[in-house]
Amino acid sequence: MKEDFLTYQAQTSTHPLAMEISHAEGSYIYDANQKAYLDFVAGVSACTLGHRHPKVVAALKEQIDSYLHVMVYGEYIQKPAVELTKLIAKHLPKSLEKTYLTNSGTEAIEGALKLAKRATGRSQIIAAKKAYHGNTMGSMSVMGFEERKQAFRPLLPDVSFIGFNNEKDLQQITTKTACVILETIQGGAGFIEPTNNYLQKVETRCKEVGALLILDEIQPGIGRTGKLFGFQNYNCTPDILVTGKGLGGGMPIGAFTTSSALMDLLQDNPKLGHITTFGGHPVIAAAALATLKEVTESNLIDQTLEKEALFRKHLVHPLITEIRGKGLMLAVLTPSAEITNQVILRSQDAGLILFWLLFEQKAIRITPPLTISNQEIIEGCGIIIAILDSIKPK
Repeated sequence: MKEDFLTYQAQTSTHPLAMEISHAEGSYIYDANQKAYLDFVAGVSACTLGHRHPKVVAALKEQIDSYLHVMVYGEYIQKPAVELTKLIAKHLPKSLEKTYLTNSGTEAIEGALKLAKRATGRSQIIAAKKAYHGNTMGSMSVMGFEERKQAFRPLLPDVSFIGFNNEKDLQQITTKTACVILETIQGGAGFIEPTNNYLQKVETRCKEVGALLILDEIQPGIGRTGKLFGFQNYNCTPDILVTGKGLGGGMPIGAFTTSSALMDLLQDNPKLGHITTFGGHPVIAAAALATLKEVTESNLIDQTLEKEALFRKHLVHPLITEIRGKGLMLAVLTPSAEITNQVILRSQDAGLILFWLLFEQKAIRITPPLTISNQEIIEGCGIIIAILDSIKPK
């Protein structure tokens, strides 16, 4: 199987982990030898309720028995998508009332950028240095990491970059700016939180000049930070909210949400201003609806901050220099990329799944399912500490 994997399936790196999966359940993934791995990554923040959550599986089976794809997006009334978008609106400010469902987070970013240009008639987009918003051409254009972009230029023109949390840079937002796009918590950069009411100040500046604020919640959203949406921690409200990953409960989804007045601009002039064949797929929407119901109707969100405290209590070691992030979106930093690599690779051998961040090479990603138990947290932290104990700094 590994030989076929390497021969026929496109790879995203020269050294994939190449673990052959048998099945997954709850907080665990099992390989072809039936070895269990405690999952501290959740498919990179995607499996909000763990693996094969009973309510998600039941929703999938029920919808499969009714119908699969029947029509391109936005033409037919399909109950899962209608109920999902209605529930999203219920938990957001009134200005965020209408949702466009896509197949992935990066597609949702594309739609949000297009909408901002259409609404303002402006071309300039401002993003943050060390930002990551996806890997399609528009999303890559607002990625603040030139090393990952240079091979694919030319990209979108008229894109500028500001320092995240740098208030002086806000003067670069002007009447020429269509939108400012920011991650609510910077992901690839190392789980950097906004400080000193930064997002509120960005929102104020955008309003002053008539620019739109797009917040990317593809990672922080759906309960991961102790609120349903990350921006709810930071005294601001975006004009366009982008979600994905954890909304699908393990199925592929993206979404962007805004006011009816803005969203309806995509209907005309030109007609079909944004279209997708499979966005809002009834089976995917059913899984997302079950996920969002469980997150909002249970105490998982409240538990998230308690579980963060448990991680911080048990991840204390001389080789842990800092723990960044909020809730169950945590980055554990070590003194070097070499130590981080050792911890991640040796943890897998020990039955614990950890992962890297895109740009911060010293960071260990910890983004487990919200359903992870306290005992599983303590067990996994013990593995990390044992490995760090065995590493002798040079």
